[in-house]
Amino acid sequence: MNKIITIGREFGSGGREIGKRLAEKLGIAYYDKEIMSEIANRTQLAEQYVHQIIEQGPQVFFPITTGRTLHHQYNAPDYLFKQYNAVYTAQATVLRELAEKSSCVIVGRCADYILRDMNPLRLFIYAEMPAKVKRCRLKAELHENLSDKELMKKIRRIDKSRAKYYQYYTGHKWGKHENYDLCINTTSLDVKHVAELLENLIRADMETE
Repeated sequence: MNKIITIGREFGSGGREIGKRLAEKLGIAYYDKEIMSEIANRTQLAEQYVHQIIEQGPQVFFPITTGRTLHHQYNAPDYLFKQYNAVYTAQATVLRELAEKSSCVIVGRCADYILRDMNPLRLFIYAEMPAKVKRCRLKAELHENLSDKELMKKIRRIDKSRAKYYQYYTGHKWGKHENYDLCINTTSLDVKHVAELLENLIRADMETE
């Protein structure tokens, strides 16, 4: 059976880097932005638009089962509602195909929920705000010139959008420890060391299977 590792992460927590390093150490596939491109191909929507839907989430933030009946009350046009669901459906299909193809690390995209019947190792990476600001400063493009206040506002906005998107489609609270196998606070940790520790943990677990 393939080993599937899903990573939910707060913006600036180092989750993406941990995922990439972990995949390299384990010698398995790593999927992140590639998923966006494939969803765009399947839905025939612009990749930037797909990214916007996934990062900002639907305009109606109810679990999908209730959202179907309530979205009219909040002025969400039918065509937008259909596009949101088309993107999520394509996303679920792509994730399942990738997970069935080989062992892999998948970052974000509600993968922990979509692939729940494949028993993935569900990780959530988070950090305190000062640490997230510091990591964002180190990774920021040269032309990005935000004040600390503006950067913190951006971090909160992105995390809020991710939380709403996750709750809308899964009915669960994003980042709540009950929904994951392991939650890691990277505030005082080096992401390289975190990746190494996870590698050792996963290899030891695979040996006992």
